[in-house]
Amino acid sequence: MEKNKCKDVYCVDVCGGTVESCSNIPSEITPIVDVVAKVPVILAELTVQINAMSDIELPEKAIEIKDIKKKVKITQCMLLQNTNVLFIKGFVRKNIDYSTRNCSNSEGICGDIKHCTVDVPFQCTTQVEFNGIEPAPVLFSELEEFEYHKIDNLPNNFAEKDKLLSGDLSEYNQESSEYLNNLPYCQLIRTRIVEFDEYIGRHKPQCGTVPFEEKEFCKIEEKMVIYITLKLLQDRQVRIPAP
Repeated sequence: MEKNKCKDVYCVDVCGGTVESCSNIPSEITPIVDVVAKVPVILAELTVQINAMSDIELPEKAIEIKDIKKKVKITQCMLLQNTNVLFIKGFVRKNIDYSTRNCSNSEGICGDIKHCTVDVPFQCTTQVEFNGIEPAPVLFSELEEFEYHKIDNLPNNFAEKDKLLSGDLSEYNQESSEYLNNLPYCQLIRTRIVEFDEYIGRHKPQCGTVPFEEKEFCKIEEKMVIYITLKLLQDRQVRIPAP
């Protein structure tokens, strides 16, 4: 007896189209007036110049760099409180496309296009001019001790009417306050990189023939000037009056 087999069964058909435009009616917006809101305010906007130089060694011999794609990544952007010093740390992620030699003669070279992704680190500090609003004053945590007055009797070698007037050593009293400030933070707006890459140690292959101007290399020396535009922000309480 033949077992049941699954068969395609006609079930449903859907036809649809695209409407080019549809109308709408604006609804009235009821605003909240005269409120106090906590919003980010701009402390400063600045463009930082960072100079970087590094050596990159490829995993194999290359004939030519075909393309380098670059992305700037910021891992730290911190304003040191009660100063105008901004600490910046990050890296440039570079994806390098390069050509290799599989076969060659005096008239040409054939090979593969390979890629290598590297992270080039950088870090610096810079002085910030607050061209927006000054940061909120830092509130410090407080710790205070207090004690109570105590009257004690004295030993027999003192006069009977004499008493020991002092603080009470049998207790420890303290009042502490902790303030949690809003830390300024950064927003990355724009980056620009001006780069000069140079092949190091180019040489003719030890075996095989290549066109007269072609050479192989493994090492790249790069110089970069990185321009980073940042906004320095801080969450502050702002009164929004009624219009």
